[in-house]
Amino acid sequence: MIINDKYIKNILTEAENATDSDKEAVLAKAENREKLSHMDIAILLNIDDEEKLSRIFKLAGKIKNEIYGNRVVIFAPLYISDYCVNNCVYCGYKCSNKFKRRKLSIEEIQKEVEILENRGHKRLALEFGEDYENCPIEYILDAIDAVYSTKQKNGEIRRVNINIAATSVENYRKLKEKGIGTYILFQETYHRETYEKMHPNCIKGDYEYHLTAFDRAMQGGIDDVGAGVLFGLYDYKYEVLSLMIHNEHLEKTYGAGFHTISVPRLKPAMGNNSLKGFPYLLNDEEFKKVIAIIRISVPYTGMILSTRETAEFRKEAINYGISQISAGSATGVGAYKDEEENLKENLQFEVSDNRKVGDVILELMRDGFIPSYCTACYRMGRTGDRFFELARSGEIKNVCQPNAIMTLLEYICDYGTDNLKAEGMEYIQKSIDQLEDEKIKEALKKQVDKILQGDRDLYF
Repeated sequence: MIINDKYIKNILTEAENATDSDKEAVLAKAENREKLSHMDIAILLNIDDEEKLSRIFKLAGKIKNEIYGNRVVIFAPLYISDYCVNNCVYCGYKCSNKFKRRKLSIEEIQKEVEILENRGHKRLALEFGEDYENCPIEYILDAIDAVYSTKQKNGEIRRVNINIAATSVENYRKLKEKGIGTYILFQETYHRETYEKMHPNCIKGDYEYHLTAFDRAMQGGIDDVGAGVLFGLYDYKYEVLSLMIHNEHLEKTYGAGFHTISVPRLKPAMGNNSLKGFPYLLNDEEFKKVIAIIRISVPYTGMILSTRETAEFRKEAINYGISQISAGSATGVGAYKDEEENLKENLQFEVSDNRKVGDVILELMRDGFIPSYCTACYRMGRTGDRFFELARSGEIKNVCQPNAIMTLLEYICDYGTDNLKAEGMEYIQKSIDQLEDEKIKEALKKQVDKILQGDRDLYF
């Protein structure tokens, strides 16, 4: 049993009685980079006073910077099909919602990819509903081929992450053979009773099959897996502790835990516009605490925040642990082409951050971050336990930072406005000057010269 409900609730109850000295002891342990126990994490989750929260936020930002530097990975979601046999209470694509369903043809997929490539994207997350008749594994595999085979003059997709329903070891093996990056699956909620209530009369309602999907993915050869909880379905303290326990299970069993953790927050959706009946909604301060504590608890795991959140909140959350964000997102099937034609139909959720990709990149630079489209680790085999070994040693920053700089330079050269080019070239030079390793700095300067002369897709 991965998730023991009684055990988790007992720890959370005991943590409520933690004294001020108990909290100080856990904060000191975290600041010394010692591994936190389940009780330690539960105590952190019960901290509410302003001074200690400030220390949590500061520590989370420091840990993120030590491991990842100031890079922020950028990607875009691509919705391929909204056919779904599930009836998830919170989802706009639930089967009880009556609207004209759609799945993209191969030609339509390629058109969406062309649009995204022409906006500078190099990393996509493909999204599919669960419907084995309208969206079988063969269609998903063909969709991956369509993405990887679509290339523009200056653009190509170099990493495809996949978000599909829990499936078999055989199907995960097929996905691995197609060259996917990370397999992403949200548990939605780890609380079994709430999970079953949220997924009535549907395939996804099998809690154990869904929970053990990453085990089957690992057995199928996929060593980069990405988890997520839809915060607001149940008590956030229970969810965070469960995430950490699930991650621990994968580390012990397969040598690698979550490559990424996504932190979406429950938002209104088609057929569920008011969010009435959801008593566990998080306010901004609680949500920031969640992000920071996850970062402290799993320092080497990437953390993803989507355009569900506002630009202002996302800019702040990056300082507390977020290392990947979507940009210029559209959340419907065929939505990028529809967007260009001023259509807006059947979105899974409303986007709160509507900035264009170039605006996100410019603002990240102005805030002191390096926007990154890097896919080097995935293509160099630095995945699974090999990635975590490099991260723990501190060496990962020595490849991530220069690779981020090179992908930023590519974007500036190929897609940047005059304003972005002017600010970007100055920022790139400043970022190179700040590198500590002289050998890496000199090697990077040579790569930069090649990019300026027209070479592309260079990486360490």
